[in-house]
Amino acid sequence: MKYSYYPGCTLKNKAKDLDAYARASARALGFELEEIESWQCCGGVYPLGTDEIATKLSSVRALNDAREKGQDLVTVCSACHHVIKRVNDDMKHVEDIQTRANNYLQLDEPYTGETRVLHYLEVLRDVVGFDELKKKVVNPLKGKKIGAYYGCLLLRPGSIMGFDNPENPKILEDFIRAIGAEPVIYPYRNECCGGYISLKEKEMAKNMCSDIVESAEGFGAEMLITACPLCMYNLKKSTDEKLPVVYFTELLAEALGVKEEAEELMKHAVDATWGDTGCKACAKGVENA
Repeated sequence: MKYSYYPGCTLKNKAKDLDAYARASARALGFELEEIESWQCCGGVYPLGTDEIATKLSSVRALNDAREKGQDLVTVCSACHHVIKRVNDDMKHVEDIQTRANNYLQLDEPYTGETRVLHYLEVLRDVVGFDELKKKVVNPLKGKKIGAYYGCLLLRPGSIMGFDNPENPKILEDFIRAIGAEPVIYPYRNECCGGYISLKEKEMAKNMCSDIVESAEGFGAEMLITACPLCMYNLKKSTDEKLPVVYFTELLAEALGVKEEAEELMKHAVDATWGDTGCKACAKGVENA
């Protein structure tokens, strides 16, 4: 099975490990992530303005590219997934946005939301299957007590994202069981970490992160896993890494026995210029940050 893969900006610099572990694990599980050529930054935040169209166009281009290849579009980054899935919903159901986007892009055939957008975790659950994943584990993570941190972007709005029950999700806990570890259920696992206010309201974001980490620790978690680079950054920075936080793909690669392969891939990954693909404007901004 081959998927159109949208990595996003962060997975090309600050979160290369999230990307590399995902690619290595996909190969071990028998599916391929075919990176979309000349993808552009999705913006990282879904624009709520009803008259805002320009910042949605990069997502529509990626969605159309997947449609032309007859493939589902897969993301790993929670923020990218959130933006692209919501823009796809707009292109299905909001006639004004659909018309304006297609008039601007002048595609060979108008795009009207045909592409299915999947998060990598949905591929594991709905295509591979957690029972099958469990069979392929060569290094079960027995004895590890892991808290799943969902954050906001994968789950809400539930009617559009359709990822899991936003109030009582279980996909990450099922994933943790499949790789042989013990999931820790704690109250703050689907609460916001304050990622989008962390620059303006630092103290508030720090308090939000502290509540999450203290909640997880209080219920016995030894580490947290997430799919969101922004959550990862915020949880680590705001709590002085009091509790280890890792990407779910790192533990997946470890369980499948391909972690070393992924780390070798990272060593040879291109730098922030990204060769001939990727959002070079964003790369330049990161490089100069």
